[in-house]
Amino acid sequence: MLWALFSVMLAVAVLVITVPLYRSERKLSATSGLTVVGLTLFASVMYMQIGSPNIKSNQDAVPNIEEMVSALALRMEETPTDLNGWKMLGRSYLQLQNFSEAVQAYEEAVALEFGSNSQTLADLGEAIFLQDQLTLGGRAGQLFEQAIAITPNNPKALFYSGMAAAQSGKKLLAAERWEALLATSPPEEIRVILEAQIAMLRETHQGKVNDAASSVAKPGITVDISLGIISKKQIPPDTPVFIIARDPDQPSPPIAVVRRNFSQLPTTVPITEADSMIAGRSISTLRQVEVIARIALSGTPIGQSGDLFGQRILDTDSSSTVRITIDTELQ
Repeated sequence: MLWALFSVMLAVAVLVITVPLYRSERKLSATSGLTVVGLTLFASVMYMQIGSPNIKSNQDAVPNIEEMVSALALRMEETPTDLNGWKMLGRSYLQLQNFSEAVQAYEEAVALEFGSNSQTLADLGEAIFLQDQLTLGGRAGQLFEQAIAITPNNPKALFYSGMAAAQSGKKLLAAERWEALLATSPPEEIRVILEAQIAMLRETHQGKVNDAASSVAKPGITVDISLGIISKKQIPPDTPVFIIARDPDQPSPPIAVVRRNFSQLPTTVPITEADSMIAGRSISTLRQVEVIARIALSGTPIGQSGDLFGQRILDTDSSSTVRITIDTELQ
């Protein structure tokens, strides 16, 4: 039941977060409020997975939690130098979604540690953010940066600092932070979301530098995309089309992702070194490349039932061009 709930939350988070990212080239003014909602929902999922991995759902225990937390709060008034007690109290208040009290508890813990503990700084930043999402660009964001300065691979700090960078338009920095987070081996459902977000961030960032990079980009592959007999339903012209190149033996994360719109089909898309998502991984290093062209009716880079796609595997030793016909519906 708990994992099913997470899956629903993650699906909704993708839909909400991706809208402002896709519209970022239009200054985001029409979607800034939606961005905050999406980031908040995404943060809630990450809190459950990264922030408190050992907390388990136990509906029968709910009536006693508040009493236990109140007792702990009273004990902390008598023992204000109990560092672990403040941390436990902060976690407990977060579980109860009493964010203001959680902030106060973590403030006490940070003070006792003189701001030297990366995890406590990240916990305080999270509590402040959950209390007021606008603080991501203020004190909460600063705390996450302080945590990273102490422990560069702190998962919680990497996640939220990447979120802050994405929200402020620093897409490359956001992608780098979340790629570092991938290296910490997050749960599968979180990993899938992160990979999709990284793909979008790098694609939209790359769109601004492709003209400059094209003059020095190394040869890649060319993808000729055509439409087969597809669904008769009307497809809006601005529906995103994702062209994904990946290693058949290691499909995740993709080597490169390029975005087009349905109105541009049929089309020819070059994929070069400039489109690589992760440094050190490029098409030129592979003998075979699996290429997928997908009309994302759901609007998200993660395949959803009803999306239309075509895919081929290209042997790069014998050819640099692959022809794909979009004629299959994702079940």
